[in-house]
Amino acid sequence: MNRTPKILSRTVVLLGAISLFTDVASEMLYPVMPLYLESIGFSAAGIGLLEGIATATAGLCKGFFGQWSDRLGRRVPFVQLGYGISAVAKPLMAVFTVPVWVLFARTAERLGKGIRTGARDALLSGEARPETRARVFGFHRAMDTTGAAIGPVLALLFLWAYPGQYRLLFLLAGVPGILALAATLLLRERAVVPSQLASRPGLLQFVRYFRTGNRDYRRLLIGLTAFALINSSDLFLLLLLKELGLSDTALIGWYIFYNLVYALAAYPFGSLADRFGPKRVFIGGLLIFAVVYGLLPLATAPWMFAVLFALYGIYAAATEGNAKAWISHVSPQSEMGTATGAYGAFESLAALGASSAAGLVWLVYGPGILFGGTAVLTLGVVGYFSTLRR
Repeated sequence: MNRTPKILSRTVVLLGAISLFTDVASEMLYPVMPLYLESIGFSAAGIGLLEGIATATAGLCKGFFGQWSDRLGRRVPFVQLGYGISAVAKPLMAVFTVPVWVLFARTAERLGKGIRTGARDALLSGEARPETRARVFGFHRAMDTTGAAIGPVLALLFLWAYPGQYRLLFLLAGVPGILALAATLLLRERAVVPSQLASRPGLLQFVRYFRTGNRDYRRLLIGLTAFALINSSDLFLLLLLKELGLSDTALIGWYIFYNLVYALAAYPFGSLADRFGPKRVFIGGLLIFAVVYGLLPLATAPWMFAVLFALYGIYAAATEGNAKAWISHVSPQSEMGTATGAYGAFESLAALGASSAAGLVWLVYGPGILFGGTAVLTLGVVGYFSTLRR
């Protein structure tokens, strides 16, 4: 009797666990990163410069190392190296407090993300069948986001017991990072035919791939990048809550709630995308995003925040993993590292521009115009996606 292959293979489960541990480490630090940097002498401008350099580094490296992975036909070494660098770099930010050293450590941490992302996504795609890819990516996002919910809780508990001990928290964040690195040693990969896209991958090779990739991929990438250009950092959501009078504890609480909803909804929405197609589910997610951005500045009561942050978690579940599943449907498996790496590069650089522009709009026109304008522009992106083939 023929048995249906498992949707969640050993490799998929391992990659999910690795991402969970890594995000526990990252999100233990996310809520306190600005506080720590200020405590060692960083100004607001310095924090912005630090994050800008780190974001740009990760974005450029995603395309480069994704193509290198395709060229060699290997995935696991890039996954191991990327998670390894990130695991070591997090606690190093607390070893020395000289700003140049902190810049180096933070950039190295983001470099690790850039090295691993394309190869990891290609490994996930290779473990799935066409009819299960959205569920595989949805499961991975669920595990990743579960870590993102656990990390801030651990940080809050630690700082409640040891107020102001930021350096110790950074050192402790190395523990789940090391567990993630150890789990990468258990990964195995299937044979992949090396791609002949280029004799030598270049740092900006992802730009060339935009021209050489197939038409469906190019059109999809244009839409994804357009949305990234208007989708500013979640930091602005937290700043809006602060503007509306919520306490710091409430901010982190709503952030945790959003991540919990996202984690619970990611796999079910992957199932919906496998059944009805990634296009329909992705567009539905964008419509929810527009509703949240349009209504959040008007929220006044806790029940309104609960509804809107739950919807925001559903939007993320419907779009983030699903975007990569959609890419895997329009790209050859031998080029998946390049295809997802190029998407990651364009998305990161576009997000950097989006957050910079959002800060300017907030300063000049206020949060209401920023959020309302983003909602309207999102509807335009929805119109573009509706023209793409299923």
